[in-house]
Amino acid sequence: MTKHILVLTGQAGGKFFIPQAVQTLQEAVPALPPAKHLSDDAIEYELGDDAASIKQAVEHAAKGQPFDINLVAAEGRRKALLVADLESTIIEQECLDELAVNIGRQDEMVAITTRAMRGELDFEPALRERVAILKGMSEQALQDLYDEKITLMSGAATLLATMRHHGATCGLVSGGFAFFASRIAQRIGFHRFRCNDLGLENGALDGTVVEPILDRQAKARILLEWCDELSLTPQQAVTVGDGSNDLAMLAAAGMGVAFHAKPAVAEAADIRIDHGDLTALLYLQGFSQSDFVAA
Repeated sequence: MTKHILVLTGQAGGKFFIPQAVQTLQEAVPALPPAKHLSDDAIEYELGDDAASIKQAVEHAAKGQPFDINLVAAEGRRKALLVADLESTIIEQECLDELAVNIGRQDEMVAITTRAMRGELDFEPALRERVAILKGMSEQALQDLYDEKITLMSGAATLLATMRHHGATCGLVSGGFAFFASRIAQRIGFHRFRCNDLGLENGALDGTVVEPILDRQAKARILLEWCDELSLTPQQAVTVGDGSNDLAMLAAAGMGVAFHAKPAVAEAADIRIDHGDLTALLYLQGFSQSDFVAA
């Protein structure tokens, strides 16, 4: 019998899985075995070959409820490598969109960003067009943005601290830029990062991206490179991202998680988190809240 784990995760602090709520779900789906309580925000069920049909029954019974329902393989569930996207994943912002506010061109920038993340525009030409908008902006504006507006996604620091504590290697792979990625990596403990870089001349942005540009396929290639370097298989990796340029990376990993993702990305991913924060990635791997490491 093939074992699967059905994981239900809600918004952190929502306490959706108090005993009475769990009992109500059990009564609605009698085929469910007893739940394992990971926290008031997460429970899981060990299932066999009927896992897919039980998941469908739970989705029907819980329709409209603010929690995520995901099925993961029991074997090799806890991962040895985390590879995460940066913008709108580890941090809450899209950096180019925020920089465009300074020159009154946010609407133009956001429109391009949104279409690119949905997959309506090819990533590389869209990135070039967005960066060109910022030509002439001072490098100090990047530091001001980091200091004043860049915030971590809820659960990011706990995700990193817990996975590091349990021996995982943590990497950041971003279509964004080294100025921000390097600072976030150091701040919360990523072991490594790969990203794009902005062209600079005399302390100002020159409107270009330093070659070669890291795109969708590059993210997947970097995942595979890191697996080879660490003597791991892609099956031992968990990846997380929100945009279309993350799809190849999500598909290549043993556990690819679409996090509060654009509709086309969420639809394509086998595992999606629409309600929980980044600690949901820990629950998906079988960690209980008591296993979490404070950042």
